[in-house]
Amino acid sequence: MLAGDPRYLKRRVKSCTLDVHPTEKALVVHYEVEATILGELGEAMIGERKECQKIIRLKSLNAHTDTSSLARKVVEECRLIHPSKLREVEQLLFYLQKRKDSNDNQEKKRISPRDFTPYAGVELDEEASINRIDEYVELLYEDVQEKIRGATLIFQLARNPDNLEELIQNEAALGALARVLREDWKQSVDLATTITYIFFCFSSFSQFHGLVTHFKIGALCMNIIEHELKRYDLWQDELQKKKKKEHEKSLRKYQSLLIKQEQLLRVALCLLLNLAEDTRTELKMRNKNIVHMLVKILDREDEELLLVVVSFLKKLSIFLENKNDMKLARLLPCEHEELQSTTLRLLLNLSFDTSLRSQMVQAALVPKLSSLLGNLFRQLSMCILYHISMDDRFKSMFADTDCIPQLMRMVFDCGEEKMDVELISLCINLAANKSDAQVICEGNGLKMLMKRALKLKDVLVMKMIRNLSQHNGPTKSLFLDHVGDLAAQITEDEAEEFVIECLGTLANLTIPDLDWALVLKEYKLVPYLKDRLKPGSAEDDLILEVVIMIGTVSVDDSCAAMLAKSGIIPALIELLNEAPAYLIDLMHDNNAEIRKVCNNTLDIIAEYDEEWGKKIQTEKFRWYNGQWLEMVENRQMDEGEPFLFGEDAESFIGNGEILERPDLFYSPDGIISADGALSPDFYTDFQSGELGQTGFMNRYGAPCLPGPGSKSS
Repeated sequence: MLAGDPRYLKRRVKSCTLDVHPTEKALVVHYEVEATILGELGEAMIGERKECQKIIRLKSLNAHTDTSSLARKVVEECRLIHPSKLREVEQLLFYLQKRKDSNDNQEKKRISPRDFTPYAGVELDEEASINRIDEYVELLYEDVQEKIRGATLIFQLARNPDNLEELIQNEAALGALARVLREDWKQSVDLATTITYIFFCFSSFSQFHGLVTHFKIGALCMNIIEHELKRYDLWQDELQKKKKKEHEKSLRKYQSLLIKQEQLLRVALCLLLNLAEDTRTELKMRNKNIVHMLVKILDREDEELLLVVVSFLKKLSIFLENKNDMKLARLLPCEHEELQSTTLRLLLNLSFDTSLRSQMVQAALVPKLSSLLGNLFRQLSMCILYHISMDDRFKSMFADTDCIPQLMRMVFDCGEEKMDVELISLCINLAANKSDAQVICEGNGLKMLMKRALKLKDVLVMKMIRNLSQHNGPTKSLFLDHVGDLAAQITEDEAEEFVIECLGTLANLTIPDLDWALVLKEYKLVPYLKDRLKPGSAEDDLILEVVIMIGTVSVDDSCAAMLAKSGIIPALIELLNEAPAYLIDLMHDNNAEIRKVCNNTLDIIAEYDEEWGKKIQTEKFRWYNGQWLEMVENRQMDEGEPFLFGEDAESFIGNGEILERPDLFYSPDGIISADGALSPDFYTDFQSGELGQTGFMNRYGAPCLPGPGSKSS
């Protein structure tokens, strides 16, 4: 955009969230770009939001990778990720590092031509020979039965990969097969199935995909599937119209036709699944509504067909279009192990979508997945349940299933070994719900968790305990027996992250019967708490827990007096004096509510403190005019634009900071004073609205927004 153009384009990256890729060793960054064109008077003329996604592939990640170092590198190199998310990145990397790749070989296995055997209708007594291929081709020009015989003999040859190279050289044979399929597929399901089988054999090898595409077999298979699904609907309608006596006879005929149809659908879908390796081909299929067809077929009972359908849906990595119908739920549990595994993997992919997680819950998947925690599919089931447990609306539903008792048995079965991150992560989420917490603490649940956490100094188990401690009622009362054990951990010798969780747990214990004064004295906690309040003595997370802890114990009058005598109050006031700096850092947080609270608080501070008011004004100017400032600073000096240079050709910018030049704050109206501050009169007029919608621009074309104390939009 030209410097003289009165309009101003403002871009912001908002709502950045992180997640792990469902199948690859990669992080997925979801973010929203907001672009707004401001008019001459500073008003928004055109605005647009776009949801974007960036995948950070981590090829070097393995069992020996230092996740802390890798996390720092990811944050440094990806500008979309704020440094404050470093710990979250590290946790996600740790999850990826520990995620088990069970059944990977099974999942990657391509369906082989030898997996298919001719069904009864097209079995032949004779054995095909590659030397008689021309005879078989001639049969394709005869009647339907002879065409079926010729196609079946060629299929016998095609099932042997050693014959494919020779068959591909026979253009007449392949051309004849493609022509017969295109012209006669509606006349005979047997003929259509057999010829599709032949081309499926070629599609099983990537080097022959060009051949299959050349004869447009993929598009033809799409037409065949669409037609067969319509036929299926007609059969269903006809069956419903039949009288009772006729119904049984028609049902037998229908079942015979259904077996043949599902064989055709299966091989056609397998062929398309192979061709979908090419992303351009996959896109064409998606544009032709392949997902809708696949979802319709989920109603069938044939497990081999369902396996192909579910595999295809997973391959497409696409969400179900009909979000009100979670048909996958009916496939769990099932005796077909491969179908169950593939269905779970598809559900795992879909569980990253919030609306689909809601559909999973409505389809009663929580108890079904809970029933799979004790078998081979424990890891997959646990990951899906973890995603569901992320939503507070669904946490309470776990209390009515056998899920929590099973999870607790798994936790205790770990002994002193390291716990799977999926297991403890799910437990931490569930502990945040009051109903679930009561189930977790039943019997010796809390006692066993405390024993493991304290013996192994397990931070994640202590995080789970901390979540349990936040619930009022009988659960919180159980912690009376463990106050001493927790207080004993609050020492300089313990790891800070472990102390944070112990302090957070204690701070949650607002129990009337608890003698806090005795606890503070016996475990000498007051000196520790006071020392942690000194600037630079601890990380922010620990300081926060210390402040909360002080608030909890201060409810007791004797504790409040003890803390006041210790000199803690001045330290708390000093922390308060640092608050504006933190609020300025949070002015541009991704969370809209945080931004709103920070801006309102900073406005109040600016009204009562002139020095902070100037700092806040400068920061707001930097933010709102950041793009213009960057443009001015990065302007190529050889462009020779007069506004960048003084009379002696010296750059106005020089090597200094542009915001240190007060003359840049002058407006055409002379409203801004030489020291860069707005006059009090202007500030009053602006807040009262007396300036109307005039706005102002400085003489360099920069859109200047309001100064100190102004409310941000």
